[in-house]
Amino acid sequence: MIRQDIYDKVKLNFDHIAKPLDGLGVFEELISKIGAIQDTERPDITGKAVVVMCADNGIVSMGVSQSGQDVTLAVLKSMAKGNSSVCHMASVAGAKVFPVDIGVNTDETVPNIINCKVRKGTRNFAIEPAMAEAEALKAIEYGKTIVKDLKAKGVNLIATGEMGIGNTTTSAAVVASLLKLSPEKVTGRGAGLDDESLKRKIELIDSAIDKYSLYEKDAMEILCTVGGLDIAGLVGVFLGGMEEDVPIVIDGVISGAAALIAEKLSPGAKDFMLSSHRGKEKACDYILRELGLKPVIDGDLALGEGTGAVMLFPLLDQAMAVYNSEVSFSDIEVEQYKRV
Repeated sequence: MIRQDIYDKVKLNFDHIAKPLDGLGVFEELISKIGAIQDTERPDITGKAVVVMCADNGIVSMGVSQSGQDVTLAVLKSMAKGNSSVCHMASVAGAKVFPVDIGVNTDETVPNIINCKVRKGTRNFAIEPAMAEAEALKAIEYGKTIVKDLKAKGVNLIATGEMGIGNTTTSAAVVASLLKLSPEKVTGRGAGLDDESLKRKIELIDSAIDKYSLYEKDAMEILCTVGGLDIAGLVGVFLGGMEEDVPIVIDGVISGAAALIAEKLSPGAKDFMLSSHRGKEKACDYILRELGLKPVIDGDLALGEGTGAVMLFPLLDQAMAVYNSEVSFSDIEVEQYKRV
């Protein structure tokens, strides 16, 4: 549980800085929350990282994506070379990117990545459950371990990212099942499906919910049945943040689905999460509403890889610059604002 008294102290410190009360809006709340998570009035977000879980999904064989599984490996290689979108954005934000192979469908060894491969992609959930419980638990433990290891190396703020062709299907299936919503409400076009392919995607999720009675199942069963190894790994990252007192930033729908599962598995995990943006996928609003979190950026983003979460980093840095300035009202010879 995070320290409410620390949150209140950080917020009070903001009130004594020479600016209008609540002038930085939600960013004052975020910095106060980070302080509460870190158990200090002096929050530190200088050690930033992006953990990108990469995995393939068996459901791709059902035509739910424009791309094949070869794209997952291609993007992982690009990340390993520091040449993907999230890598360029993270370099500007002062963050390090840690790509993780947690389930890419290849025997190839990719240098400069964290190898946590559980298996070479999940099974096709239209035919059988995506993974065994032991496989999901292994992926979750990998995620927890990564957070622990990064904290030991000085990382104190982590953004979540993912790469895996077909994972907007798995995440929509997870969210629909967890929140007992019709697939139409939470299923989007992903990387750009046409109307016919979108209809097929919705029908596959609807069929899986019926086939496995997912509205009646718990979070772990849902994860194992229609989830992905990237989602499972990110569940571990969110739970690791709770265990290690590290704030974890949610990206889009896939990491949002993982955040939702983490909260269902360990109530209170959401207290260690920060929301970055209101993603383009239809499920994002439902996820953040369920978690009680407010998105900061509304840019119609749908790139993935953790790019939306990384966009939050410079905004937090600017808020921290104001907080750390400690410029008081007396410094500028102005009477302090008072709450009424």
